[in-house]
This record gives sequence, structure tokens and C-alpha cells, in this order.
Amino acid sequence: MNSGELLDRSLAYALGGVAAVPREGLGRPTPCAAWDLGELLRHLDDSVDALHEGVADGRIGLCPGAPAADPVGAFRERARALLGAWAAGSGEPSTPVVGDRSMDRGLLAAVGALEIAVHGWDVARSCGRPRPIPSGLAVELLTVAHLVVTDADRGVRFADPVDPPASACPGDVLLAFLGRRPRARFLFGAAPVGPP
Repeated sequence: MNSGELLDRSLAYALGGVAAVPREGLGRPTPCAAWDLGELLRHLDDSVDALHEGVADGRIGLCPGAPAADPVGAFRERARALLGAWAAGSGEPSTPVVGDRSMDRGLLAAVGALEIAVHGWDVARSCGRPRPIPSGLAVELLTVAHLVVTDADRGVRFADPVDPPASACPGDVLLAFLGRRPRARFLFGAAPVGPP
């Protein structure tokens, strides 16, 4: 698995979902129980900012920066910066430090790709625009998810896994593993499905 390519594909997918965000819709509910759409977008932007720190500077601080006034625009800018930093350092083996722990640069990118794609799906879903995660991308991200999502993450970072729908595509299997109900009807104002 090429982590840089995986990151690139996840960012492209998420950017497509963010394109559907209406200017006046940041208060919409999301599949992430704790966040409305504006909070989800700020989290997505902060995640990309943290990945950029790890890739460009070799260290990720544990304190997020100030939230952007325009989370959609900020996410787009940070996505470009992250890809540029990845390309600039692609020949350099490095071990970024996250808090007080080191993590392989490729694993950092793969974990970031997982978070970005899944939250990209959350954003599209919140905007009432079903947008399946592409099958090839979902298969690779499911491998990452099985490596990094533990029982300790359940109820905190992810909901408990749910059964995927009958004849589920790879994207639905990934989402179900992470506690999302990919084909459940999601109406604005309805209860969200689980933790971020």
C-alpha cells in the first residue's frame, strides 16, 4: 500500500464531499453524534492541520489551533498544503512524533487517510448527498482500520461496529466497521448514529 497515494485519494474524495456544503448549513446534524456540520468541518480541518505538522515538521502538537472562520475554505487550503508537504518529503524516511510517541510516517498518512475519507462521507451525508466511498479506496482503508481501531476506541473515537447491509459494497463494510449505518435513512434533525 502506498500511503501517499492513499492520502491523496482520501483527500480527493473528502474534497468532493465538502463541495456540497451549503453556506448557511453549518448547524445541520451529522452522523457523528457529538457534532453539527460546522464542528465536523472544524475537526476535519484540524486533523489535516495535524497531519501537515507531522509530515512537514516531524511533530504533531496536542493542542489544536484556533478554528477557522471558513472551515470549508480552510480544509481546502490545508489539503493542498498537506499534499505539497508529503511530496516534498516523500524521499525522506522519517518518524514523526505525536505527543510523546513516534509513529512511522507511512502509518501516520494511512491513519490520516482513514479519518479524512470517513469524515468526508459524514460531510456528504450531512448535506443530504449520498456519496459512497470508492470501492478500491474502501478496501485499503478497511485494512488500515482493522490494524488501528481497537476496542478501547469504541464509544470514544468510534461507535461499536454494526452489521453491514445485505450485499454491502466495500465502502459500506468500512463504515459499518466504524459504527456507521451506511444505508440508514438520515433526515435532518434525526438522531445521529454514534461518536465521531
